[in-house]
Amino acid sequence: MTIPLFRFYNPVKIISGANALDSLGYELKQLAAKRPLIITDQGVSGAGLISLVKETLDSAEVPGDALYDRVPPDSSPQIVDHVAGVYREHACDSIVSVGGGSVIDTGKAVNMVVTEGVDSLTALKGVKLRKPMRPFIVIPTTSGTGSEVTYAAMIRDVEKNQKMLFASYLLFPKTAILDPRMTVSLPPLTTAATAMDAMTHAIEACICKPRNPFSRAHSIEAIKLISKYLPKVLQKANDAEARFYLANAACLAGAAFSNSGVGFIHAMGHALGGVCQVPHGIAMNIFLPHGLEFNLPAVGEIIGELLLPLAGPEKYIATPANERPQKTIATLREIKNELYQTTKLPRTLTEAGVQKAAFDEIAQKAVKDPALGFNPLPVAYEDALEIINNA
Repeated sequence: MTIPLFRFYNPVKIISGANALDSLGYELKQLAAKRPLIITDQGVSGAGLISLVKETLDSAEVPGDALYDRVPPDSSPQIVDHVAGVYREHACDSIVSVGGGSVIDTGKAVNMVVTEGVDSLTALKGVKLRKPMRPFIVIPTTSGTGSEVTYAAMIRDVEKNQKMLFASYLLFPKTAILDPRMTVSLPPLTTAATAMDAMTHAIEACICKPRNPFSRAHSIEAIKLISKYLPKVLQKANDAEARFYLANAACLAGAAFSNSGVGFIHAMGHALGGVCQVPHGIAMNIFLPHGLEFNLPAVGEIIGELLLPLAGPEKYIATPANERPQKTIATLREIKNELYQTTKLPRTLTEAGVQKAAFDEIAQKAVKDPALGFNPLPVAYEDALEIINNA
């Protein structure tokens, strides 16, 4: 047997549970931060969540008046540059991102710009970061991206119609605060979409080439928690316990894939988002079973083992071993159908409003995505186009 060499690294301090937000002021002081810039979006701000953040900062006597609350669903270099200007204008010394993946990635990108002292994010494309970043705390308001524990940021290049990837161990946030209050107001459709993003992170972390026992342990627990608690959250949006476990599942999946990579499914999702602006969680929900079917020849046994955390011991035991891979994929399709019935989460590209005219460009961009380097099997343009047509 060849013993594989792998690395697992995640330095983010995680504070999770009821009223976890109350620790924000203390955590900033521990990082010697005195004036944070709060970065968020209009949805989070409109839901009153920034008021909670400011209240906890006030109680700790930390100023919370420096705020940028207009991050779009897909952030851009122009947005990042503007927010970096707000950071400098207010003489900030730290960043607090309150939101989903776009807000968190914007915080990472702003941190790059202000730390490196450049005028534009585009100046850092392909540059190896060397300077320690400013204190950076993340408060997720969705349970999906896992960006609070990853070292990458995706920023959309509007002119080229594609996602720009920035990755460095220096981009890890210092602290992630998971408070159920911050996700209670999330609408059912967004709850379902972000949860399926986390599900895809966990599953791809199990099948990609750099997979390892540590990532698998995180992934299996994430799959179990999502399968159990997503239906409960959709039945009762203010179920604090279910929200707590769903947030932890997304965090676990984030730690997993940041150490094992993602593959074909994410490459397709990145391309679809860049070309058609389809939200990432919706793209993952659409492509997940198709990507697993493509990779069956290489990792069928692993896919079959995922039936246990996905569907539970009774279904796993009742399914013959040779049928488990297909049963796993069938179960994911059942979940997709159930989510469509309860939230109208699109199951197909047609339901997501994607036109056939875009298929060729999506396929071309997908096969150039760096995530394919981790996929169990090589992917050609024809493979990508076939998957897109099937989806």
